[in-house]
Amino acid sequence: MSVVIVGTLDTKGEEIGFARDIIQAQGIDVHLVDVGVMGDPEIEPDTTADEVAQAGGSSLAALREDEDRGVAIEVMGDGAAAIATRFHEAGTLDGILGLGGSGNTSIATSAMRALPVGVPKLMVSTMASGDTEPYVGATDIAMLYSVADIEGLNQLSRTVIANAALAMVGMVANDPGVELSEKPTIGITMFGVTTPCVQTAREVLEDSGYETIVFHATGTGGRAMENLIREGVIDGVLDVTTTEWADELVGGVLSAGPDRLDAAAETGIPQVVAPGALDMVNFGPRESVPEKFENRTFHVHNPQVTLMRTTPEENTELGRIIAEKLNAATGPTALALPLGGVSMLDEPGGDFHDPEADQALFDAFRAHLDDGVELIESDAAINDAAFARRIVETLEAYMDGEGDS
Repeated sequence: MSVVIVGTLDTKGEEIGFARDIIQAQGIDVHLVDVGVMGDPEIEPDTTADEVAQAGGSSLAALREDEDRGVAIEVMGDGAAAIATRFHEAGTLDGILGLGGSGNTSIATSAMRALPVGVPKLMVSTMASGDTEPYVGATDIAMLYSVADIEGLNQLSRTVIANAALAMVGMVANDPGVELSEKPTIGITMFGVTTPCVQTAREVLEDSGYETIVFHATGTGGRAMENLIREGVIDGVLDVTTTEWADELVGGVLSAGPDRLDAAAETGIPQVVAPGALDMVNFGPRESVPEKFENRTFHVHNPQVTLMRTTPEENTELGRIIAEKLNAATGPTALALPLGGVSMLDEPGGDFHDPEADQALFDAFRAHLDDGVELIESDAAINDAAFARRIVETLEAYMDGEGDS
């Protein structure tokens, strides 16, 4: 077993050495990757900072001469990611540990994000008590707040670092006994307002012998699914909830970025897509909604989440974007339209019921979708059991080789 520790050995050598010694005392090998740029390492690295810099497309001498911290962090992050990937592919990385402030947190987590889900990843950071999304992204990085700055060893830092080191030992030295399923795996996207649809679909799929992984469509959830599709973990997609595209277009807080819906299209795995929750854009507390939206229709989901109804104009654009994404698919693809409502709130009597906006969305899909994409129209609402069963039947036919894009 081997743990890779990524750290700036020119400034955190004492603390990283302390973590190394604890891990080694438990019979685990440690490989130190130095990502410090400006000074000489305080302890001997196994991979030098210059090797990391070269793996990132530069050199240590060039970074020192440039004296641009932002560039240095980017280069060392890219280099650390390349080296961690190389070690993992060679079977010499069973877990990865990082310790540091904002700079090394950025560098070390770049390396962690490059590794597959399931590889133990632990970051001890001064930044772990704030917004960790830029560091964690859509991966399974565990972050431990250092409480005090990682600057010298004292009773507090020794305790926190020792806990982190032993946690890493526990993760790499023990077999969790998790059984890897040989069943084909279906990725499903869900929001609270599309939950009944997903629950029905999941039950039907699992009864048919599939394993399902449900992703909360909160931006990171969509990105996580896209990553796992590219890693080959997911064999088919029931993309019920494409709401993240509404946030990407309008400026909400749960965007998954412009690449959402690309992975299934590029890899050619079967996919059935629905416009789940495209009636809404997500913001934080009501007072956080930008002033330019004050005249819009809102639904306060809870004190931390405010939903805003999309307009006919926005839905026209969403229909065009998503249709073009699906047109690019290289595998069997269907778009399923629930004409009775795209979310709980969009059904008759709901706060977001807006036939004009829905019609704009459906018309845009019809106008832009190529003949190669199967179009399914149902009078049901998205959460009706009949709709869920219809989209599952379509996906199962694709998985059995009965459909073609």
